[in-house]
Amino acid sequence: MSVPREGTPQVLRRKGVLLAAVVLFPLATATQAGAAAPSPQPSAPAPHTSPAPAATACAYTPAVPADNYKGIPDFDPVKAARPFSATLRTSQGAITFKALTDNAPCTTNSFRFLAEKRYFNGSHCHRLTTARLYVLQCGDPTGTGSGGPGYSFPDENLTGATYPAGTVAMANAGPNTNGSQFFFVWKDTKLSPAYTPFGRVTAGLDVLKKIAAGGEDDQNGPGDGYPTLPVNINRVTIKKG
Repeated sequence: MSVPREGTPQVLRRKGVLLAAVVLFPLATATQAGAAAPSPQPSAPAPHTSPAPAATACAYTPAVPADNYKGIPDFDPVKAARPFSATLRTSQGAITFKALTDNAPCTTNSFRFLAEKRYFNGSHCHRLTTARLYVLQCGDPTGTGSGGPGYSFPDENLTGATYPAGTVAMANAGPNTNGSQFFFVWKDTKLSPAYTPFGRVTAGLDVLKKIAAGGEDDQNGPGDGYPTLPVNINRVTIKKG
């Protein structure tokens, strides 16, 4: 899975490698097929805040691949609505974000499920983009951009979605193919509203900028590849409230 390239808002997953979409640099997640994040667009609206319908039933559908399989989450609307923050303790420093449980309950419920199952522990962030698209992509236990949790679920919170610095959003392989891969936006990025925003960084944006300043290896093209500074996720902790 990954984020698309500039010029075409797309979501692609490419087995083994995250590639840019048709035109510039897609951000995709290789989820059950290879997911991506959108391409930078000429303009983008203000912060994303499209509330999700209350007590929406989430459909988590079995899918391949199933890497580091932890099962499929249940959806309890009461529990899913409870606010929480997540902290990723990485080899480059801690990054904390506030989950948008009101606007993206299916997504935040899935992230909390995987974090509590230690799904992300020991994985690393496998993609950094530094030209026109400014994201760090994580969440694949295989570190290839093609891994997934063994299930997928629909998009949400896309109406008027924008991607300013500090946004946490899902990478995907196309509409409604969310899995475990997600990305942090470390600098304001203009993308099409095709990637579910589900969190806002509250601490650690400086860590993301440090990682970005270290550069990447251009494996997927200029300004798109593996981070030069290794970003290993040692553990993810969830805090209520």
